[in-house]
Amino acid sequence: MPGASQQTRRVKTLNANWVPDAVGGDGQFTVLLITEDDQRFEVPASPASMTALVALAQANTVMMWDPENKGTLIIANIRGTMPWTLPDGE
Repeated sequence: MPGASQQTRRVKTLNANWVPDAVGGDGQFTVLLITEDDQRFEVPASPASMTALVALAQANTVMMWDPENKGTLIIANIRGTMPWTLPDGE
């Protein structure tokens, strides 16, 4: 995949935990990404970024996690299809 490290893997599971703010604020999310090779990564997420992440996860997108490139979450196929996201043989 262009611009990604050799450690970039497809995300197969995306979960989130939310901890409420003690003074009634928005609280804080922690996102758990599990990649296709069963590695687990936990990253913090604001409520606003969590809203965007949930919307992208519900769309027909492909998520890739690049732990070497500053912990970058790559979202492909937002519009159109990237060739590297197609299953082998297509």
